[in-house]
Amino acid sequence: MISRTRKGAVAALLTCALAVPLLGAAPASATHRARHAAQEVPSAGAPELPRPAGPHPVGRRTLHLVDRDRTDPWVPTARGRELMVSVSYPARSAGTGTPAPYMTVEEARLLLEARELGGVVPASTLAGTRTHARVGAAPARGRFPLVLLSPGFGMPRATLTSLADDLAARGYVVAAVDHAHESVGTEFPGGRVPPCVACEEVDPGPEQAAVVRGRAADLSFVIDELTDDRRAGPLSRVIDSRRIAAAGHSMGGAAAAATMAVDRRVRAGVDLDGNFFVDDAGAGIGRRPFMMLGAENTHTPGGDITDWDGAWDRLHGWKRWLTVRGAGHFSFTDLPWLGKRLGLPDPTPLPAERSWEITRDHVGAFLDLHLRGIPQPLLDGPTAAHPEVAFHRP
Repeated sequence: MISRTRKGAVAALLTCALAVPLLGAAPASATHRARHAAQEVPSAGAPELPRPAGPHPVGRRTLHLVDRDRTDPWVPTARGRELMVSVSYPARSAGTGTPAPYMTVEEARLLLEARELGGVVPASTLAGTRTHARVGAAPARGRFPLVLLSPGFGMPRATLTSLADDLAARGYVVAAVDHAHESVGTEFPGGRVPPCVACEEVDPGPEQAAVVRGRAADLSFVIDELTDDRRAGPLSRVIDSRRIAAAGHSMGGAAAAATMAVDRRVRAGVDLDGNFFVDDAGAGIGRRPFMMLGAENTHTPGGDITDWDGAWDRLHGWKRWLTVRGAGHFSFTDLPWLGKRLGLPDPTPLPAERSWEITRDHVGAFLDLHLRGIPQPLLDGPTAAHPEVAFHRP
């Protein structure tokens, strides 16, 4: 029986039963030593996220959304289901607005504390991570595809910022969603930081499926809000509601598939190293395209701890099953990049820069192919530029 303590549940579910450290932290045997070696972390200032490759400047707007027609699954007495959404979008011109923050100091403190890194990395340093988006920048003219991003269980949406901003620079509107009471640290208006109730209450099994289906309802609600002129205002006018995709890391990837199963507006989906958790994963997606991109050591076909085989058989349209040699569970997020720049040891063989390049290139190619109709040879088979990436079950 898995403990229902906060640490035990977070460790089990953040990693989809994969014991992978966060932020490149050393294994438990080295963590104790690291606590007493904070001087090993460079003090040259906050790190900087990778620069987006696309031609557009990036704007950022943060929204607090409340679905008052639903009860929060973790706190039934709450007034509706609350979400925090960071919307990255192509901006009209560079240099306008103010630099967008990575996360608040309190969010950073709680994330570091959850991984026993509070004595190693100052919260202000992580919170001060430099992004490439600007708050208050006017949206570019035109209409752009919408991409929804859902983070891993317990993780804040900020951990997908590099991907969100890179896609925005390429001409996508990207909504990264924090699900209330499912993050170790998400700040809501008024400085409220709801506890991660789900971290304490969810054990592996049927409850995980409930989380996935709840997130699917969240993402459909976000689409409703962002495509409604009365509620989203100028943002809705730059979204092409005929071209929508969903993607996510870990449980967020499962949520992307679940959203497609219940919402026909979502035309394509990506799962980044997440098990699906639901028995009928893939059912309901039909012939819409879906891509699974994960670590080789955990998501190779026939593996004992992956449930991708069953989902693959239920997908009947364009599909790809890709694994990355040397990747870890968090290789598809900001965390390896930040860990390296914070001086933290990385337990995975794949360098942080390669983690980012592989994620950026394959997700971007998938979306360009299926939301814009631009041919993408990168997705046709193995390439010399990405020798770490294997294609399975053609």
